[in-house]
Amino acid sequence: MASQQKPVLIAGGGIASLLLAQSLYRNKIPFQLFERDASPVFRGQGYRLRLSAEGLDAIEGALGPEKWKVFWDTCGKTAGSGFQALDAFTGKQIDWSDNAEKPKEVTPPKPGSIKPEALTSRDGKIVGISRGDMRKIFLSDCEPFIKWSHQVTGYESTADGVRVIFADGSKSDEGSLLVGGEGIYSKVAKQLSQGKIKIFDTGARGIHGQAPTTAFKGLGEGVWRMSDRSREDGNVFVITNVRSGDMDDPNVIFGWTMGAQPGIIEPPGGDYALIGAPAADIAKSITANWHESIRPLFEQMIDQDAAFWKITCSSPSGVPEWPNDPRVTVIGDSVHGMTPAGGNGANTAVRDSALLGRLIAEAGGYQPGLTEEYEKKMRVYASEMVKGSYEIAITQFGVQIDEATSKTI
Repeated sequence: MASQQKPVLIAGGGIASLLLAQSLYRNKIPFQLFERDASPVFRGQGYRLRLSAEGLDAIEGALGPEKWKVFWDTCGKTAGSGFQALDAFTGKQIDWSDNAEKPKEVTPPKPGSIKPEALTSRDGKIVGISRGDMRKIFLSDCEPFIKWSHQVTGYESTADGVRVIFADGSKSDEGSLLVGGEGIYSKVAKQLSQGKIKIFDTGARGIHGQAPTTAFKGLGEGVWRMSDRSREDGNVFVITNVRSGDMDDPNVIFGWTMGAQPGIIEPPGGDYALIGAPAADIAKSITANWHESIRPLFEQMIDQDAAFWKITCSSPSGVPEWPNDPRVTVIGDSVHGMTPAGGNGANTAVRDSALLGRLIAEAGGYQPGLTEEYEKKMRVYASEMVKGSYEIAITQFGVQIDEATSKTI
């Protein structure tokens, strides 16, 4: 790397930050990344992400040919065209539009009567990868430039650069540019936008879980959405991706994601950091009467891997504007947190990384006007993705955000 340049400073070690680091490393732009966790394995990273065509293109462009091949070979590829909906109690496929209050069973389904939500992204396959595997690949070669146990709480501008401020009051060496990628609680985003970037608590909650692949054999290959809309207190659904090549190997783990409308899933004491048995017990209780082809996902789940999650969303009206700072900008959930509906969050985050990384590489490092150009382009696609995610979540999670009155985090 060109050591005479002041480094690009990156706050946070999530997938958006790490992919940006990969892009800078590949283009020999010096950088320094600060992550609050003590190590790469400090937190579980198990649940699976579906990658869109745009997300795959962004990752390929940022990684370059050699690492892209490693990434692509690690991804799972599932046959099928999209989500297939199942009634959680009967186990039968249903034709269930997002706006329908009750399912209409299709027995047998007529050709073309069930139109799954399109998910294919490359080579006619649905492509996915676990967050942990993605993070591991994005970490390769970059660890020497990462400082663990460094929680970023703000920054200060200098005459010719920027410094990061840490939780203990210490400061980083001077950098040429700061990129905030610490997620929905980003202090960089709050300071940069002067509070204009807001994340709303939708009230909806979920649980992530995992089980040996043999527990999924009753479903078969595909991307499945199991729906229970019979509850008086609201809807519950589970989404999972079943790859045929791994289904008979008990040493391979598949994940699932449960989502529910507000009030159905509540961790003991409201502690969303709880993992393991508290989350597993709630998931098993909710699904105790579901169909025998579906119950093994929960009956055989690895209890210690279960975790709660809070469903949040940034402003549905779009990414706000703030006075541009030539030396500070933000990427990923720090600027456009999304609900999981539609699977847009991670794909939009890697688009940020690829765009910003390309602009920095083309400029040979920091240049005036760089952050302004990035933010102008990012606002267009990110606002569209946030709006789409929120519109799907209105039905899936029964949420409603009033930007004037809704609770922020």
